This record gives sequence, structure tokens and C-alpha cells, in this order.
Amino acid sequence: MPPTAPSAGQPPELLDQAHSTAAAELIDALGSDPVRGLRGAEAAQRLQRWGPNQLSQRRGRPGWLRFLGQFHDPLLYTLLAVGAVKLLLGEVSEAWVIWSVTVINAVIGDVQENRAETAIAALARSVRTSVEVVRGGQPARLASEQLVPGDLVQLEAGSKVPADLRLLTVQQLQVDESALTGESMPVRKATTPVEPRTPLAERHGMAYAGSLVTAGRASGLVVATGNATEVGHISRSLADQTSLSTPLTRQFRGFTHTLLQLVLALAGVTFLVGLARGRAAAEMFDGAVALAVGAIPEELPAIVTITLAIGVNRMARRNAIIRKLPAVEALGSTTVICSDKTGTLTQNRMTVQQIHAGGERWPLDQLAGSEHNLALRDTLLAGMLCNDARPSQHEGLVGDPTETALLQAAAVAGLDRQGCLQRQPRLDVIPFASEHQFMATLHGDGRILVKGSLEAVLARCDRQLSAAGEPQPLDGAAISAAVAAMAGAGQRVLAFASGQAALHQRQLRPQQCSSGLVFLGLQGMLDPPRPQARAAVQACQQAGITVKMITGDHRDTARWVATELGLGRGGAVRAIEGRALEDCPPEQLGRLAQQSDVFARVAPAQKLALVQALQAGGAVVAMTGDGVNDAPALKQADIGIAMGEGGTEVAREAADMLLTDDNFATIEAAVEEGRAVYLNLRKALAFVLPVNGGASMTILLGAVLGLQLPVTALQVLWLNMVCSLSLSVPLAFEPQPPHLMSQPPRPPGEPLLSGRLVRRVLLVSAFYWLLIFGVFLQVSGSGASLELARTMAIQALVLAQVVYLICLSQASRGGWRQWRRVPVLVGGISLALLLQLLFSQWSWMNRFFATAPLSGSQWLLCGLAMLAMLPVAWIGERLDPTAGFSG
Repeated sequence: MPPTAPSAGQPPELLDQAHSTAAAELIDALGSDPVRGLRGAEAAQRLQRWGPNQLSQRRGRPGWLRFLGQFHDPLLYTLLAVGAVKLLLGEVSEAWVIWSVTVINAVIGDVQENRAETAIAALARSVRTSVEVVRGGQPARLASEQLVPGDLVQLEAGSKVPADLRLLTVQQLQVDESALTGESMPVRKATTPVEPRTPLAERHGMAYAGSLVTAGRASGLVVATGNATEVGHISRSLADQTSLSTPLTRQFRGFTHTLLQLVLALAGVTFLVGLARGRAAAEMFDGAVALAVGAIPEELPAIVTITLAIGVNRMARRNAIIRKLPAVEALGSTTVICSDKTGTLTQNRMTVQQIHAGGERWPLDQLAGSEHNLALRDTLLAGMLCNDARPSQHEGLVGDPTETALLQAAAVAGLDRQGCLQRQPRLDVIPFASEHQFMATLHGDGRILVKGSLEAVLARCDRQLSAAGEPQPLDGAAISAAVAAMAGAGQRVLAFASGQAALHQRQLRPQQCSSGLVFLGLQGMLDPPRPQARAAVQACQQAGITVKMITGDHRDTARWVATELGLGRGGAVRAIEGRALEDCPPEQLGRLAQQSDVFARVAPAQKLALVQALQAGGAVVAMTGDGVNDAPALKQADIGIAMGEGGTEVAREAADMLLTDDNFATIEAAVEEGRAVYLNLRKALAFVLPVNGGASMTILLGAVLGLQLPVTALQVLWLNMVCSLSLSVPLAFEPQPPHLMSQPPRPPGEPLLSGRLVRRVLLVSAFYWLLIFGVFLQVSGSGASLELARTMAIQALVLAQVVYLICLSQASRGGWRQWRRVPVLVGGISLALLLQLLFSQWSWMNRFFATAPLSGSQWLLCGLAMLAMLPVAWIGERLDPTAGFSG
């Protein structure tokens, strides 16, 4: 009677220890067969019982809920409430104008968020795979989502492991587990169980979901699918982490709360002062509402959203996809970048750099003219034939990265792999094993080719091949010196040798490789740094941003790459291994995190701890990663950056930003864009807030003095939302000022409204207040109507704003060439002037906003405000000489 299959719910508890359990015991527990696999009907039942083999994704918010979420802002809450009060008082037109402000902001935010979600969904769909399964004794190709525990899966070079597998049979299997463990080199697998507490990276009898087969073949029993896999455990842990806010969201939230409290207090003062002076309650309530509307920068949320959205689009053109709008600005405030090595700082492909043979050392790109060196040719030939990698029509070279690098080196030298295999077909092989540290192949011409570590190969040699192709005495000292020079350049060195067997021999015996071999040469290889990475690292350092490397790779390799890229101070790279971080108290971990440049052999939990330690020290941390093991640290970082090409789905889901080219240089470009976004936001604040300050001061003073209000609430709304938006939006399109990346990042604790910016805002607010009151009193005192006095006061203010905008813009610093770089500025000013012309000259607008048409002389009088604005703007520049304004 067959064993009972697992019951509904969770798989048997035994599967949690699959790595330490005998394969036969697991097969019995899962009711499977090591040759025939599951029956099709049983697999269908299990699929229905346990669900598809995919990570459960958080359900996205419905469109309507996402749209409502855009209103979650204290300023918008206040405007919604003010609109409701206006509606209750019968002032329908004013209520609709106020509400339209909030709707415009919500639409902009919703469109941008929807675009980001669509891009992420497209990336997620691109990672689905198919897998070869044996069911009922018949092989079948199925989508990986259809796998269930108990399935028998076949793996070969190039396969992506679709679920957690207990390996049953193995033929020279090597698996790249870097996505889970951070180990850059493939791991050789076996079928034997290990101790229960064995670390993930050393469970040689398991193949885990998300890893990649680089060599060999195997069959494995599915023991975990979906969320039950090791990948799933990490994915679930992300849901327990709280998404951190960015510096901008934290500062903007504090700013809006403070501003709201101030506005409500001023509105209350206005109401009470008016009542104390004997004014009617209804009249003073309208005055308080006018002050609240005037003081609240209702256009500010829209301006912030637009500025961030423009930054998103600029970054997308530079190969960075932003998932969350505030992440744009967070990049600009970054003080530390923690970068993975493989694929981000390096090219993610092993490449032969040098070949030492026949007493000569040849760089790979200088092999032309090396035909006279026969030892060099044989070294390349041995690397090509003593090799399990192979070309694939669809995937290029498939196999171990070291072996694909050897094939590429031989191809550069002009060797034809297919032709050589036809002349010297492989007859037998001794696979590489850790106990003997070499691989050997027997070929049809009787030649034995050997490759392996220097120690293993050199111990088996008694002669070496000269450049002329003649055996000569072995020069161990020269070979050791060559190895030291190559290792000092960060290269991984492989040695090559040859022997001879009888022509009729078809089987290679290990003793034939134990001695008497002829040393051919050395090949040194590494994963070279990206060409753009060094310049990008230097640009970050010049900008005051510290770059740290966090990798699962060897310390010496990581240190060499870091030295090549210029990490560290004064050329000295401080490297530390993950084991030195174990059980560190928080204070010591914080010191190590700040003082070290390279963290090698780092476990996933340590990546998270390092990010937390840096943040505890006040750093704004950007973290890059592509593996499942990087996901918790990506989510913890102020800005998580995942790889769009080589990254895992879990890493992309946890990140705030995706690099479509997996290039560190793109991070530097994104930081530059983030800084420009923040500076443009400060310009927008410097432009918008004085309008609100001037309007609220005017209304407050009018109430205190018992005067007619120079502007109405509806006119202030027009001024803030329509006119100011058309003038302030061009600031979001401002080009980057020169030398932006030569300045240090702003301190993380610096308030959004710094003391310098506050002084500028107060100065310009006072000028606007004097301008509004001055024009209003002069015109009304001459016997003109209230509507005309208010209209001229507003028009004078707008014309002064135009001059102030130009003074803030880069266009004022470079003549006509700068104006050509900011066409949006010209368009915004033109639109604002057109709107103001309609505001005063169109009869419908006169009726709706209680305005009056102006004559030519009245326009000229309003235009004098433009001249008065020039000295005020100049003084403001002296009060706030920040990089964002001075350019």
C-alpha cells in the first residue's frame, strides 16, 4: 500500500529538515516515486489543495481607494472642510473652486502611482519560467507555477531552480545560489544529507528556488513550493517590516502640521478680533475663512507631486525606474550608498585578463602576434577543451562562469571549439572535486588535459612547455612569481597541464594524472569593474557621499575591486568579513559600519543590521541588491535600489527604485537628479509661501483695523491655484545648476524650511503685504470702486511675482542660452499673463470673481511693482545664498 500523501494545509513537518533527511524517507513522506514521480491526478489534487507555486503578492489597492488615498494630507483635509462650510453657507461657487484644488492634486498623484505599479507588474511577469517534470513516468514541460510537493523535477545547465528540491541524483551539478547566499561562485552539489543546523550555503543536498544551474544535470524531489520555500520565508518577513518614510515625507509632514496649526490660530485671532471691534459674526467668519484660504498653500501639494513626477521621468530616461514618488528626493539627500559588488560595481561576468605561458605574460587584448608562443596556444586549448561549458543558440554560453570565461579567451585567440573537438573528441573526464582540486579530460589523440588550482596542478608536473613548444625543466620560482603578480591584481588563477595516454585508451585513470605532466601555463581571470563605475564612485565621493561595498564574495576579491574603484580614503581600503560582525554590541557594530569600506562574506541578516547601524548614526542610506537575501535590507534602507535586469522578484518588490541597466553609474545619475529635485522644491517653497504670507497678513491687518479686505477668499484661491501654479510649475523643470555634485549632501536633520529660507520668505511676504495694501489703499482712496482697487492690487502682485520667478530661475544666470534651456518658464509666464488678462478684462470673470477691467494707465501703474521687486529679490538672495538659488 503506498504511503499516505500529505494532508491538506501544511506539508509534513519532516520537510522543514529536508536537507538533513535521507532521500528515501522524504519520498515515502510525500507519497512520490523516485523514477515515475507523481500521478497526474494526484498532482492536480495537490495543486488545488496547496495552491500554485508562486509567492503570494500583496493585493494591490483598488483604483478608487488609491485615488482617495491621495487626499490623505492635513492641508487637503482643511480645504475639504472649508469647502463644506462654504457649501452650507450657500456659497456654492467658492466651495467648488476650493474642492477643485484638492481634486487636481489627487489626479496628478494617482496617475503617477498607477504608472509605477504598471511598470512593476510588467517586470514581475518577465521572470516566470518553465520546468521539466516527470509525472506518471512521462517527462513533461510545465509552467513552474504548477509544481507541487512530491513532483520529480529534472535540472540541467541553464535551468532555473523552480522550487526547493531535495536532490536525488547528481551528475557534476553546480548551482549559482548568489541570490540567496551572496556567494558569487557556483556551489557543487551532492545527494548526501547534512547536519540539521548546517547553514543554508552548505546544504549540498538541496537546490533552492531562484538559484541557477551552471553545470551538470540532476533530478530532485520538490519539498516546498511558493511561500513555503526559503525565498518565501524572506518574502513573508518583508511584510513584518514597516516601510520607512523618506526625509522629504518626514519634513513635509512636520511642515504641514505646523503650518496648519499656525493658520488655524491666525484665523481664530481674526474672528475674535473682529467680534471685539463690533463686526458681525457672519462677516468675521468669512474673513477667517479668507485668511485660512489665503494662508494655506493649497497649490503646494500639487507642486510637490509635479516636481517629483518630473524627477521620475528624468530618472527613467537615465535607466532608473522610481516606484514611490518620495524616493526621488530621498536619493538627493543620501549620505551613504551600500552597494552590492557583483553586477552593480562589476560586469557580472568572469573574464580572462592575462595568460602566462612559455615564460611570457600576455594580456587578453594583445594576443595578436602571439602565434610564435606554442605554450600559450596549448594553454588556451586546454582551457577550451577541459571544459564543461557550452554555447547555446538562445542563451549564449551556458555553464560555470569560470569555464565560460575560458571559452571566451580561446575564441579571442581565434581557436575554433567545434573544429578542435572534431579533431580531438573527448573520450572521458575526471570531474572537478574539492578533494583533488582539478579536472582532467582524455581526448581522441591520446592527449590528457588538466586544469585546476596551482597547487594541485604544479604538484603533478615535472616539466614545463617552452614558447617554442619544447619540454624543459620546471621553473617553480618563475611560476610562483607570475601567480603572485596575477593574484595581486585580484585575479583568480587557474593552472593548466597536459599528459599523454595510449592512442587506443578510452578511459582515463586517476593515476595517469598524479605525476609526469607537462606544465602549460596560467590563466588569470576576474569579474572586472564596470567602466563607468569608477567615475561614478568618484562623483559620489566628491559630492560627500560615502560608498560602501557589501557582498557575499571573498574579502581579497572584494578589496581588489574596491581599490580599483577608488573606495576608501587615501587609497586605503578597510575590509572586514561578516564573521567579525557576529554578536557585536550595537555601539561596536555602529563604529565598524562607519569605519569600514568593504564588508565581505556577509550574511543576509548582517546586511540588514549594517543598514540599521548606519541609520542609527544619522546616515541616509541607499542600499542596492538583486538577490532574495538583499530584500529585507532593501526595505529597511531609506532608498532601496533593486536590479531590473538580474534582480529577483522579491528584491524588486521590496525596493523603492529599479535600475534597468544594473549599473552603479545610474545610481550616481539618480542621486544627481534627486538633488536637483530637492533644490527645485525649495525654489517652489520660496516662490509660493510669500504669496500666502502676504495674503494672510493683509486679511489679518484688515480685520484688526476694521478695513475692507483688499482681496476676497475666492480671489486668493484664484491667485494661489491658477496663477501661482502656472508660475511655479516651471521651477520643477529647472535644469541642474552647475557643480551640483561637488557639494556635500544636506544634513539629514536640516528642516525643510531652514532659517535662511524663512528669512527670505518673510522678506518677500512683507513686500507683498505692503504692495497689496499700498495699491489697494491708493486706488480706493482716489474714489475708485472696491472691485477696481482689489483687481489692481492683485495684478500688481502677479507682475511682481513674474520678476521674482525670473530671479529664482537659472534663466537669470547665463543670458539667452539659459532661457533656451527653460522653455517651460517662458510658457508659464505667458500663460499667467494671459490668465490675468482674462481675470480683469473678461466680463464673465468680472462677475464671478468681482473684478473690474483696467485701462492702459492702470496697467502701467501695476507694472511699477516689477521694478520695486528687483531690490527685494536681490536682498533675498543675500539672505539665502543657497546652492539651489545661486546656481
